[in-house]
Amino acid sequence: MRAAAERYGPPVNVVGTAGHVDHGKSALVKALTGVDPDRLAAEKQRGMTIELGFAEWRLRSGRQVGIVDVPGHQRLVRTMVAGAHAIDLVLLAVAADSGVMPQTREHLEICGLLGVGSAVVALTRLDLVDEEMVAVAADEVRELLAPTPLRDAPIVGTSTVSGAGLAELDAAVDMLLARLPPHSDLGRPRLFVDRVFSMPGFGPVVTGTLEGGGLRTGAEVTMLPDGTRARIRGLQQFGGTVESAPPGGRTAVNLAGVERDRLRRGLALALPQSLRCTRRLDVELHCVSGSPVPIRHGTELHLHLGTTETTARVWLLESAELAPGQTGFAQLGLGA
Repeated sequence: MRAAAERYGPPVNVVGTAGHVDHGKSALVKALTGVDPDRLAAEKQRGMTIELGFAEWRLRSGRQVGIVDVPGHQRLVRTMVAGAHAIDLVLLAVAADSGVMPQTREHLEICGLLGVGSAVVALTRLDLVDEEMVAVAADEVRELLAPTPLRDAPIVGTSTVSGAGLAELDAAVDMLLARLPPHSDLGRPRLFVDRVFSMPGFGPVVTGTLEGGGLRTGAEVTMLPDGTRARIRGLQQFGGTVESAPPGGRTAVNLAGVERDRLRRGLALALPQSLRCTRRLDVELHCVSGSPVPIRHGTELHLHLGTTETTARVWLLESAELAPGQTGFAQLGLGA
């Protein structure tokens, strides 16, 4: 097994935003990349992100990064999880004039469950507050992060109006990404589909974050769990056409031999026979400390996996229930 960087060139990474609604995540992405991640007319009218947004970010060092911008509203948590499932670093936005809010905490817990080990905190709207309020907000963030693996995350004050702090934010993200090992190529690529569209003259395109291995133009692929077969007609990363795409990056896959209406968010693109579908999962299950109720044996839950959501029946293997803050082994029966 060789690391992807050895086979495909420089490593690629994905950064995901997180944070409470109206704390400036999308404005920050636009200021950093020049791309407005809010694509829908309804998002622009409401001034609120309701769908996943995407942008390409070339850091000042030359490092290329894909950004996934997620909604911050409490009713759109499932969409947030779909966008955050494979990120390397979370860019946590906290408005300096508001401080830590409910979805700040919820998004941070989700990133912890997903195993995201790197973070940079952007204190946004710096231009609206004085130095004392900035200090108070920064202390609140440090208190929030203290019991988590992200306790040492850099905190950078920013303003998308004046541009203050954007260079420092760029440098902080670059420093942390440089410490990450390249994504290993395990020979079992999978791409959980988060967006589907058609291009005139080219046909259907699916996008997602490529994990577990690389893809090459001309390869046959299958869409799981449906089993639909297709062929890779073309690949793109960072807006450019490539013959091969390494794991770890945002990837667009142009497919041949499949109709657009057979594709949807939640499907997983993989090589034929490389992955098997199952209806049972053996897991280590954690009940978050903020849960209002324990997880009881036989409970039906919603399971988020990749970019899909399904129901799952929980069969606890060590106890009758998991209290908030507890962890234990369990089996999940999917599609309960």
